Amino acid sequence: MDWEKTLVNMSENIKTAIESLNNSSLRICMVVDTYNTLVGTVSDGDIRRGILKGYKLNSNIKKITRKNPIVCSPTTSLEDVKSLMQENGISQIPIVDEHNIVCGMHDLSNLDQNKLIVESKLMVIMAGGKGRRLMPMTENCPKPMLLINGKPMLEWIIHRAKEQGFDRFIICVNYLAHLITGHFGDGGKYGVKISYVNEDKPLGTGGALSLVKNKIKEPFILTNGDVLSDVNYSSLLDFHIKNNADATMCVRKHELHNPFGVVKTDGVKIKGFEEKPIHHSLINAGIYAFSPEILSHLDYNEYYDVPTIFIKISKLGKTGLAYLVHEHWIDVGRPEDLISVNGYK
Repeated sequence: MDWEKTLVNMSENIKTAIESLNNSSLRICMVVDTYNTLVGTVSDGDIRRGILKGYKLNSNIKKITRKNPIVCSPTTSLEDVKSLMQENGISQIPIVDEHNIVCGMHDLSNLDQNKLIVESKLMVIMAGGKGRRLMPMTENCPKPMLLINGKPMLEWIIHRAKEQGFDRFIICVNYLAHLITGHFGDGGKYGVKISYVNEDKPLGTGGALSLVKNKIKEPFILTNGDVLSDVNYSSLLDFHIKNNADATMCVRKHELHNPFGVVKTDGVKIKGFEEKPIHHSLINAGIYAFSPEILSHLDYNEYYDVPTIFIKISKLGKTGLAYLVHEHWIDVGRPEDLISVNGYK
């Protein structure tokens, strides 16, 4: 494990922390001073929460740094390290010397030479849409089967999820369903298990869940079949479970640039000006985590979009959370999206 990639100087910004997370794949940064003295840690979740609070990518990393993290010494036994992780619900512990200088990191997945047993995980994929905006390319091909670098979009999603421990998939199909079921079969050739739900009529992004509500017994990931992203599905599921959420929606920051100077008035009096303002908002990224209990609130075979589900469970007093996506993400809905995404790997 190249733990040095997780080191970020306290003078750096949040963008640098994100780059460190992507380079190390450990989901944590160790924030240090010039002498590599540990100042604190920044996790993937800390970054997401910070950005949702309004911090910018160029904000100093100290704004989201967790001070006084749990640490251990180079002589701490592995048994004690594992106990610390279990007692505190963490997966990484910095190793520091007597002067609090960083000299390594313990990561749960690397404590044993034997691989940890990955719990079976379920993903539901919505792949029944007609892809009207991509006509005529989707006239004889369902949108999730359009090729990205020689492979169907849906295959990329399954491959990436499998790498993160997902081995069971339910694919909801409708339009040209036979092309999807014929290509993937039972999933055996991909090393996963795939089953299908056929919609007799379009049921929306969330409506097909009513058809499988008796088949799902554990928290799961739901994704649109036309969303390609580097978001870690396993991390999303962990976030959902650890925060006792009923439903979690991936959201992404969107900037809308006004090309004109804005005049501020009070009646007919000019009070000021704002030159080409930028409006920030959060958009639905089309990836979700759900607890199975939520499905009992869906009427069988009825149309639902996912935002309607979130509104419905909110009225029932259930917990819906936002999970910020700062990773690469694209919704392949237009011909120009398909062109740009053909560098996706």
